[in-house]
Amino acid sequence: MSVFERWLTLWVALCIVLGIALGHYVPAPFHALAAMEIAKVNLPVAGLVWLMIVPMLLRIDFAALGRVREHWRGIGVTLFVNWAVKPFSMALLGWLFIGGVFAPHLPADGIESYIAGLILLAAAPCTAMVFVWSNLCRGEPHFTLSQVAVNDAIMVVAFAPVVGLLLGLSAITVPWNTLLFSVFLYIVVPVAGAQALRRSLLAAGGQARLDRVLRILQPLSISALLATLVLLFAFQGEAIVGRPLIIAMLAVPILIQVYFNAGLAYLLNRAAGEEHCVAGPSALIGASNFFELAVAAAISLFGLQSGAALATVVGVLIEVPVMLSVVAIVNRSKGWYEAGGAVRRRHARIEAETA
Repeated sequence: MSVFERWLTLWVALCIVLGIALGHYVPAPFHALAAMEIAKVNLPVAGLVWLMIVPMLLRIDFAALGRVREHWRGIGVTLFVNWAVKPFSMALLGWLFIGGVFAPHLPADGIESYIAGLILLAAAPCTAMVFVWSNLCRGEPHFTLSQVAVNDAIMVVAFAPVVGLLLGLSAITVPWNTLLFSVFLYIVVPVAGAQALRRSLLAAGGQARLDRVLRILQPLSISALLATLVLLFAFQGEAIVGRPLIIAMLAVPILIQVYFNAGLAYLLNRAAGEEHCVAGPSALIGASNFFELAVAAAISLFGLQSGAALATVVGVLIEVPVMLSVVAIVNRSKGWYEAGGAVRRRHARIEAETA
């Protein structure tokens, strides 16, 4: 790792502070940037996300996607955590903390709305940022792309029923324009662009040329991540300064569910004998959220000034720094992970088959 990457935690902290300060003291430019959106998807942030995920997408060789079937255990674990655990664990944590522990310190008429926002946040698995987290933990790129594609397909049919069940609503207004536009903007466009660039680089100079470009893009990708942090915290700088206690209380169940679901996916993959390069992105996909969809759904159902909208925005604010901490845990625990009995037995079996 470069010196810049080794001190990433410090840069993240400084960017958070800078973003809050800029959003509070000079809000006008960031209001203008926040207004640059289509279907609730912010275009400046989308541009930065593209730059972040290009290194991962350039590594994907579509001819090798067939090998993903070897990682069916990882896909199964991630789907189980995303759809059978995460929305329900968040609902439980919301009722426990927001409806119970913190209830005396929150406006009584907003408690149900806050809980609803937390549920909306957990009911949609992350789409774009997963490529960033997978890249940082050296995840298997073909597995990551396949898992995101499967989650997107399931989300189209499962998001409304899951949210409706947990919120007790007979009909959920799904912001289809946000869902479909996000998938197009964050998956279709960058994947197609990255593949075109990959073919061009390989044709011009082979694998060596591609590797040189990846080395150039990696620090640009990290810089885009930090710029995204500044923007996200600047967009909400006034809200953070104005309502810090409510934001801190809403952050508690979100933090717990992120670490719980990431840890559960990581341990299940280890027990199943899956490779670390699959378990890492599996844990990160299992823990992160599709916050664009959550924010749009909260505004559509409850209104822009609702507690639900605020709860989803808190998810946006803590997503990047918290997921970076999960990346660090995954990377530092690789030795422990690969010492697991099931993992060692699978490696031995693969070596025997290829001998």
